[in-house]
Amino acid sequence: MSSDTKILFGFHAVGVRLKTAPASIAEVYVDPGRRDARMRQFLQRVQAAGVRVIQADGSRLARLAGGAHHQGVVARVHPVEQARTLDDLLDQLQARSDAERRADPPLLLVLDGVTDPHNLGACLRVADGAGAHAVVAPKDQSCGLNATVAKVASGAAETVPYFMVTNLARTLQALKGRGVWVVGTSDDAPRSLYQHDWRGPVAVVLGSEGKGLRPLVRRNCDELVSIPMRGAVESLNVSVASAVCLYEAVRQRLAAPPPDVR
Repeated sequence: MSSDTKILFGFHAVGVRLKTAPASIAEVYVDPGRRDARMRQFLQRVQAAGVRVIQADGSRLARLAGGAHHQGVVARVHPVEQARTLDDLLDQLQARSDAERRADPPLLLVLDGVTDPHNLGACLRVADGAGAHAVVAPKDQSCGLNATVAKVASGAAETVPYFMVTNLARTLQALKGRGVWVVGTSDDAPRSLYQHDWRGPVAVVLGSEGKGLRPLVRRNCDELVSIPMRGAVESLNVSVASAVCLYEAVRQRLAAPPPDVR
């Protein structure tokens, strides 16, 4: 495989790339033994995009996908150009018109200590669904993007920028310097997330399940909020907690736009 390409697998991950950047797909490998309606519809989309199709048996598909569940679909793709750094992304968001910034202020998801690829993939999928502009994580306490992440993310790994930063606490300070309000989640926070105004530029910071936020990260948050837990369990999976927080921001922003952009 060429060094400038990577592997995607599964209908969702490959399908999103077909939708968003078909020219970046070098070739698609499919299982000739799978002839159900879903595969037929998928092949129609591939052929309409002019992408080369290669028939491959199960063992070859498994090797390409690293042994993961591939659903009979694997693609070799070229990277899609995205903002290279968090600063680049924030510059792009700031360069929009006043009306665009007011209607869609920065919404970032920051993950502190999420090392499981399934959790990261699910968080990326949530971030895409909620319209978050990026996911940020520390290099020393996070999972990198890999084929498993892309599969679980169902294509969101291709659409949501994922930035791994050297020093998360310093990054949070930089975000605050750009007018982004940094909100951490903690079980012992005095206020509920439903009492917070999420309509301005905001970064929601979540820690790993069980350990929560690291002390230095916690101290660099502008505010801490809690997710109300009414039952017997003490915490939510980080991807579920991400969804609760991000979609509360979506709900508030849809209900009433912010009076001004911070």
